Amino acid sequence: MKTKIKELRAKLNLTQEDLANQVWVRRETITFLEKWKYNPSLKLAKQISIVLQAKIDDVFIFEENDLKKEKD
Repeated sequence: MKTKIKELRAKLNLTQEDLANQVWVRRETITFLEKWKYNPSLKLAKQISIVLQAKIDDVFIFEENDLKKEKD
């Protein structure tokens, strides 16, 4: 999964800290999301998309292999 959080934040002149405060998480969580090292809950993804004034699908980009069932 990739995200456009950083780009969308920049358009709104929001720092990581600003976004984190508005969605009630730590700044480090935003850092991990931007570096694709953390998958958010659906609730957090929705909160972030609202603050960034974008659709969830425009903030979080799923590639085809992200959506395939993992093989054992």
